[in-house]
Amino acid sequence: MGFPEHQQPPTPPDEDAGTPCEQAGPEPDQEGPALRGPTGAPIPGDASIRAQQGGALTTAQGLPTADTDHALKAGPRGPVLLQDIHLREKITHFDHERIPERVVHARGAGAHGVFVANGAAAELTRATFLAADARTPVFVRFSTVLGSRGSADTVRDTRGFAVKFYTDDGVYDLVGNNIPVFFIQEAIKFPDVIHAGKPQPDREIPQAQSAHDTFWDFVTLHTEATAHTFWNMSDRALPRSFRMMEGFGIHTFRLVAADGTTSLVKFHWKPRLGVHSLLWEETQLTAGFDPDFHRRDLAEAIAAGTTPEWDLGVQVFPDTPDHLFEGIDLLDPTKIVPEELAPVRIIGTLRLTANPVNFFAETEQVAFCPSHLVPGIEVTDDPLLQGRLFSYLDTQLSRLGGPNFAQLPINTPHADVNDLFRDGMHQTAVHPGIAPYKPNSLGGGCPYAASLADQAYVESPTPIPPPTAKLRTTANSPEAVSFADHFSQPRMFYRSLTKGERRRLADAFSFELGKCTSDTVRRRALQMLVNVDDELAGYVGGQLGLDPPAPDSDRVELAPSPALSQRKGGFPVDGRTVAVLVDDTATAGAVEEVTDALAQAKVTPFVVAAHGGAVGGVPVARTFATMRSIEFDGALLLGGPLDPRVDLLVEEMWRHGKAIAAVGAAAEVLQRNGVDFDAPGITVADAVTATSALLTDLGEHRAWARIEPES
Repeated sequence: MGFPEHQQPPTPPDEDAGTPCEQAGPEPDQEGPALRGPTGAPIPGDASIRAQQGGALTTAQGLPTADTDHALKAGPRGPVLLQDIHLREKITHFDHERIPERVVHARGAGAHGVFVANGAAAELTRATFLAADARTPVFVRFSTVLGSRGSADTVRDTRGFAVKFYTDDGVYDLVGNNIPVFFIQEAIKFPDVIHAGKPQPDREIPQAQSAHDTFWDFVTLHTEATAHTFWNMSDRALPRSFRMMEGFGIHTFRLVAADGTTSLVKFHWKPRLGVHSLLWEETQLTAGFDPDFHRRDLAEAIAAGTTPEWDLGVQVFPDTPDHLFEGIDLLDPTKIVPEELAPVRIIGTLRLTANPVNFFAETEQVAFCPSHLVPGIEVTDDPLLQGRLFSYLDTQLSRLGGPNFAQLPINTPHADVNDLFRDGMHQTAVHPGIAPYKPNSLGGGCPYAASLADQAYVESPTPIPPPTAKLRTTANSPEAVSFADHFSQPRMFYRSLTKGERRRLADAFSFELGKCTSDTVRRRALQMLVNVDDELAGYVGGQLGLDPPAPDSDRVELAPSPALSQRKGGFPVDGRTVAVLVDDTATAGAVEEVTDALAQAKVTPFVVAAHGGAVGGVPVARTFATMRSIEFDGALLLGGPLDPRVDLLVEEMWRHGKAIAAVGAAAEVLQRNGVDFDAPGITVADAVTATSALLTDLGEHRAWARIEPES
């Protein structure tokens, strides 16, 4: 029986309905996970076979579908019918698209890259990916800790710095932060510190902030959090870019050499662009103007070919039974070892070369676990690390629906997998045979137990002291007071900063504590501060209208560590952004001369004008109505007098210590905004001289003398 005349199926909109559509592919700056099966085997062909196939619309089962705009109804105005299989499948899938967001590190951005080892670690470890010239694909995810997936990028917070190495010996995950110390010493306290830092549960506010009573209630009662709190109030918690952020493995790990000898190490990621931060006002402007600032910056830098790079280094310590180095307990995750005592040895370089093809499939589903190790790298008895070995794996079971999360393309090892694991939710492998157990004879005894020749993971026989009792207690060793000393390292950190950095840290404490409503919490915070430094406590107390108490802890004076300051001179300008402000008097030749010179220096120029389209034939990237100073590291004013709408940009850049150059009549804009032509970071000259001076100033991050005159 055919369709009634008034109920003919809809006609596809294109005349050549049978012609396959051209499938969208990755952009030039994008790269997906390697094409491998669920057991790590390479699959021949192009990675696009994982994308949508065919030209016609279908259901999930491959049934060609003619109409996805209208439900099946009982008559034109009748109720929708339950038998509409396409409606049910489409709505059901939509209703289940979201997976639980990470409890911490929910908001993140990721990229693909490659790690190239220089061989400097070859004598320390048998890890093959650290052998000379070894190249290892990686996926890196940066994140904030406290905020939800929808929070802003530029909030004051610790940042995650997690790297997944797809080595020939399996996946290795180095899961760290941009701050080298942690809030707590024991994993059992992790739910407490996160519950305290998250939005308060009665009103679910404030989002992605530590400036509230519950956070400060916890850290002032739990003074082992003092060191991390100081780092979190410093410029380190406000990075300018993921590309200008250090990373740390936090914990002490054990490296095992080919001959079985062992060393203890701490991992460091050193950005080639230097460590640089936003100012507090800039973070607030950015959160409103562009809450995706950091993820956009990373993606656009990679797309522009300005490859973000970090050097991986290690601090190396003797593997002694007491785990002590210069009186510092290496099992205490709230302590650092100053680089002046143990220099960082560079062992390789990380380069991020491609953006993800699909955020959900890659950045959202990537699963990091500190328990993902390779031969030659082992964990230590750090009590926080020990708990993380359990917690991260447990989290993936909840977020990704079961134990087979390693079969997701972004998590699949680039090595053979023969684990005897079977079944479970989302099992995509098809395992033959009848003997998924060991020992067996029906499977020929396979798989066999790996040997050292197979790069088997065999824990080194490290000595442990005999237990005297089963008890809940601190991990503090009798030879040192590291775990019990909560104030000497924060004092060292504070005294290692420049005067400007100290003032910004003090202002951060004043702001955060000023947001607290509990007088008890504020007074307890002043006790914490005065135990670190009198001047700091006096300044913050003055801002709060409270007198600091007397110290109730003895001070241990440690030598300052200059490596802790971010002020370290000039750096490459790759990927910096410059606003080239023009009006209709500017010629194409002048604009092109400036933008070409900036581009040759690997700086990204944005031509900004009163209107869209083009000026002098040069395309306009921003208009005066759509720009804001926080988008740019510097500005070059070309042509003029410019529209008064640029005054806000110039005034903010002047106040924030950013580089500004003006050519010809454009200098009038600086004059009317009270800019001193002779001030650091300000240039008034011809186009060639102005551009050259601007590039030099960009390498200093800011004109520090304008915002830190006392430094």
